Amino acid sequence: MFLTISTTGTPERPATDLGYLLHKHPDNAQTFSTSYGTAHVLYPEASAERCTAALLLEVDAVALVRRGKGKGRGGAPDAALAQYVNDRPYAASSLLAVALSAVFSSAMKGQCRAKPELPGEARPLSIEVPALPARGGADLVRNLFEPLGWTVTAEPVALDTEFPDWGDSRYVRLHLESETLTLAEALRHLYVLLPVLDDAKHYWVAPDEVDKLLRAGEGWLPAHPEQKLITSRYLSRRWSLTQQAMERLELVRLAETDDSDVEEIDNAVEDETEAEEKPTPLGVQRRDAIIAALKASGTARVLDLGCGQGQLVQALLRDPAFTEIVGVDVSMRALTIASRRLKLDRMGERQASRVKLLQGSLAYTDKRLKGYDAAVLCEVVEHLDLPRLPALEYAVFGAARPRTVLVTTPNVEYNVRWESLPAGDSRHRDHRFEWTREEFRTWAGAVAERHGYEAEFVPVGPDDPEVGPPTQMAVFTMKSETETESETERESETKSKNVMKEEKEAKAA
Repeated sequence: MFLTISTTGTPERPATDLGYLLHKHPDNAQTFSTSYGTAHVLYPEASAERCTAALLLEVDAVALVRRGKGKGRGGAPDAALAQYVNDRPYAASSLLAVALSAVFSSAMKGQCRAKPELPGEARPLSIEVPALPARGGADLVRNLFEPLGWTVTAEPVALDTEFPDWGDSRYVRLHLESETLTLAEALRHLYVLLPVLDDAKHYWVAPDEVDKLLRAGEGWLPAHPEQKLITSRYLSRRWSLTQQAMERLELVRLAETDDSDVEEIDNAVEDETEAEEKPTPLGVQRRDAIIAALKASGTARVLDLGCGQGQLVQALLRDPAFTEIVGVDVSMRALTIASRRLKLDRMGERQASRVKLLQGSLAYTDKRLKGYDAAVLCEVVEHLDLPRLPALEYAVFGAARPRTVLVTTPNVEYNVRWESLPAGDSRHRDHRFEWTREEFRTWAGAVAERHGYEAEFVPVGPDDPEVGPPTQMAVFTMKSETETESETERESETKSKNVMKEEKEAKAA
C-alpha cells in the first residue's frame, strides 16, 4: 500500500520544508509499527526545487485477521481463505488512513515547532495513490475531491489488460494537485475520504468515530455537497451515528451562518422538564412479538433465516432462554455488519458458544438447518419473487422442518396510514410484493396444509379496526403425529366413500 506527497519550491522557500511539516527528516528512512503491519517513510527525492515523501504500509494479513474482524471464537462470516487473500495489503483503505494519522499526527494537526509559520501556508501539493478502491467509480472520486480545491485525475484500472472486454475494476489510479491548500488540510481530506471511497473499515465503528470525523472534517465537511454520503460511509452506515454526526454538522453550519459559537446555538432551546414519550419503533415491536411467540412455544434453539444485519439475533442473545441462535443470510456484507453489531470478536466464550452466523440461500435445502426448535422469517418473504416462494417453502417447511415457524410480512392495507408513503408505493424499494391480510392468510393456510402445520395469525403493531396492523405474523406449529395420522385416516375414509358412491352410481346407470 503506497502513497506519495510531493511539493515544489524555490531557494527562498525550499521544497524540503516538507520534511519539517511531516516531522520526518528527508535524509532518513524511518519505520513505524502499527496494529496491522509496518509503515515506512522515505524520500525518493529531496531538493530545494522538488521534494517527495512516500508512505509505504506493509500489512500483516495474519495480524489483520487476529486483531480485526476475524478475531475471536465467533469469527467473522468471511470465507476462511478470503481473510488472508484480499486487497488489503495493496489498495488504499482505512488501514492507510489510520497509518496517516499515526505517522503524520503532528502534520495533520498543523503543528511544527521548528518552523511554526509553515503549517498555515498553502503550498503546491501533488498526491498520488496508485491503487485506490472507489465504490462509485472515477466520477465519485471527482465529486468528493474537486469541491475541496483539488484538480483530480482518476484513471480506472482495467480488470485485466489482456482482456479489455472485461472492463474496469473498482480501483483507480489517483493523482491530486492543488496550489491553495495547506498540508494539514490535505492530510485530513485523505484521512476521511480514503475509507469513504473504499466503503469499508477494518475495525469496529464506535461512537467516538463521530468525534474523529468532525475533527478531521472541520472547515470543509459542513459545506461539502456530498456531506451525507461521506458521513454515512465513514460511519459504516450506522444510522444512529450518522444521524448524530449530521445533527452536529448542521449546528456547525448554523453557527457559521449566524457568526456564533456552536455552544450558543446548541443551548438556544432550554432542556425540557419532562421528556416526551417517543413511540416504540415498529421494528422493535416486531422483535418483541417474535420473542414472545418463541418463548410461548418453548423454543431454545432458533434459526433467524434472512437475518440481515443481525438486529433480531442481537435481541435474542439478551435472553438466556435461547441457548443456540443461528443467523442465516445470503449476503456476505450483511453478515459482516451483523458480526460487527454483535461484537463477535470481543465476545466471551460462553456467549460466543450460543451464536453462529452462516451464509446460505433460502431457495435451497440445507442440512445445517435441520433439528432446530424454531425458525423465523422476519420481513423476508416479500423480498423474493413470487415464483421463488415454493422453493423457500420447501426448504423451510419441507426439509428443515422446525417445530415452530414464525413469518412476518407487511400488511399492504395499512400503507394508507403512512402519511409519508405515496399512494401505490411499497414500503421498501426491494419489496417484490406486499400482501393483504386475506392474501397472507390464504398463502399461510395452504403452506400449513401441505406440510403438516397449523397456522395462527397475530397482529404486530397498532391493530387498526379498518385496515388491520402494519405487520402481520403467522405462527406455524407442527402437528403431532397422532393428529397427522388421524387426518390421513379421515382423508382415506373420505376417498373410499367417494369411490363406493361412484361405483353405485355406475351400476345404477
